[in-house]
Amino acid sequence: MTALLELKNVSRSFGGVRAIRNVSLTLEPGQIVGLIGPNGAGKSTLVNIITGVHPASSGEILHKGEPIQRLKPFQISARGIARTFQVVQPFPAMTVAENVMAGAMFAAGIQSMDDARKVALEHLAFCGLADFADRPAEQLTLAYRKRLELAKSLAMNPHILMLDEVNAGLNSAEVEQALGLIRAIAARGISIVIIEHLLKVVTGLCSRIIVLHHGELIADDPAADVIRDPRVIEAYLGSRFAERQMVRHD
Repeated sequence: MTALLELKNVSRSFGGVRAIRNVSLTLEPGQIVGLIGPNGAGKSTLVNIITGVHPASSGEILHKGEPIQRLKPFQISARGIARTFQVVQPFPAMTVAENVMAGAMFAAGIQSMDDARKVALEHLAFCGLADFADRPAEQLTLAYRKRLELAKSLAMNPHILMLDEVNAGLNSAEVEQALGLIRAIAARGISIVIIEHLLKVVTGLCSRIIVLHHGELIADDPAADVIRDPRVIEAYLGSRFAERQMVRHD
């Protein structure tokens, strides 16, 4: 069976700095996959490569068996690969509904303003933002702006959704609400890749975790195995802690 998304030895260099090093992985339909690693590990860079923001320096990216590494971001999004950004930047002067309508019209191919608004209102209701549809987006709190990012992405009619630190800056109650929304999105059959720093969050949400360190893939396993992997523990907490963990499990 052809993988939904496949990376083959993907690398990316910026000048003399090799940010991503020979990363190979696959994504199957219906998965929620965590993408973790220390600061500077290359997580956002990898998402940018997949979504066309930065072209791969080498390697191949296949979507449903077809190469996409030379496509522009708008072409990749039109194929059903959507993403959110770590820094949330809605169009501030536009209403909440208009922000979502933009995604529906420019990525999902909806031609009519009336149809685009109908789609936007459906996604806003799903994301708990129906009461804010006609307010300027700049009036939303951070937590609601994060929800708006999700609604905009859903309006693009994706089957792959990449979430870049969607929980950053949220309190514990807001994180729980966001996780519930992510699970509801996955229940619609959308495959999700989520960048997350909190292991507690990612292990509770994801069945599989991918770990990057210095741009290299050091783990791609079920969540229960990843959190016991000495390489992962060392990458997050240092070699001395990793050695203690290895002794504890012997």
